[in-house]
Amino acid sequence: MTAVDASVFEGSFWRDPYPAYERLRAQAPVREVALPRGGTTWLVTRYDDVRAAFTDPRLVKDHRATLPPEVRAHAPRLPGPFGSMMILLDPPDHTRLRRLVSRAFTARRTAELRPRIEALAAALLDAVPTTEPVDLLATYAVPLPMAVICELLGVPDTDRDAFGTWSRALVDDHDDVDQQQATAGLAEYLYALVESKRRAPDGALISALVEVSEAGDQLSTEEVVAMGVLLLIAGHETTANLIGNAVLGVTTDATLREHLLADPQRIPAAVEEFLRWDGPVHNAPLRFAAEDVEYSGTTIPAGSVVTLSVGAANRDPGRFDRPELLDPERDTGGHLAFGHGIHFCLGAPLARLEGEVALRSLLDRFPDLRLAVPPEDLHHRRSVIVHALETLPVVLRPPAAGSASA
Repeated sequence: MTAVDASVFEGSFWRDPYPAYERLRAQAPVREVALPRGGTTWLVTRYDDVRAAFTDPRLVKDHRATLPPEVRAHAPRLPGPFGSMMILLDPPDHTRLRRLVSRAFTARRTAELRPRIEALAAALLDAVPTTEPVDLLATYAVPLPMAVICELLGVPDTDRDAFGTWSRALVDDHDDVDQQQATAGLAEYLYALVESKRRAPDGALISALVEVSEAGDQLSTEEVVAMGVLLLIAGHETTANLIGNAVLGVTTDATLREHLLADPQRIPAAVEEFLRWDGPVHNAPLRFAAEDVEYSGTTIPAGSVVTLSVGAANRDPGRFDRPELLDPERDTGGHLAFGHGIHFCLGAPLARLEGEVALRSLLDRFPDLRLAVPPEDLHHRRSVIVHALETLPVVLRPPAAGSASA
């Protein structure tokens, strides 16, 4: 047994994880690596292995399935509602929960949201100062998907800022105290929100889930709260980072900018390439080996924690030609940015639509936007799950050529 690789999640990885992914794909495509806050995981990095692992029944979401039957019933779960999140469950529980919420995220219902998303994007861009550098994450990329998911769920406008703080504490490499406070704050808020929807239904998604629960006893209060946690975090965190990474790509690639400005109908295809090239989720939520599992000649022992590296798979030259290049005309079919199999991202149509509207609206309003700092001065968040910028300072209307400067 080789020693655990402690060199992956450290140093330059947070800014640019792709050299580490390239090394692992070539030398050790299935490798046990150390996690930043302790413990280890088996990291799977080749496209074919990652895609196959997404549908491998031997890799389960509920760690208790890896335990002997006499121990399983007494094994701990995540605190409060977090252990009931759909993304952490296996069939039949996962199947039941996904069926109940999937109607809200069909392609048809998502398409009906386009006018509202366009209006929200326009309002945000109206409010952005144009005479000085501005953080496009804080002013646009984060609040747009936050507004959309909160409206879908029925979360009041005044409560939205708190979710960003809670979400970052849970997704990033924060200490235990920060994560415990975020867990408690988010759960407490959503329990109260569920009770308010029970007293005064409003037709939004949380209210609808409460009504389903009361009508057929199919959802417990804890399951409704867990669904709210999952949708709030997944519904804004990933899309915000998709928008941020896409804008970074556009502002650092003049040819790409001109390609999209010449024909905005190219933007949906470009969004797919942004998802492949530098998607917001780099490593899928943990899985657990219910038995020995072999990939690329390496056996992952039963009971091990397993991480499927979407970011590495989407840059695998065995699947995508010259994968390091951002090519908006590439055939991106089969990219794994939204996962694969029964846990394929429920909100994929919404994320695609928001990414398209956000980029189209921004380029239409500010076709000359530029980074306000050199790319090397940008900082990325410390997160094993997402690849995301801390801030994205841009100048929306650069001074005209030849004009006086301060």
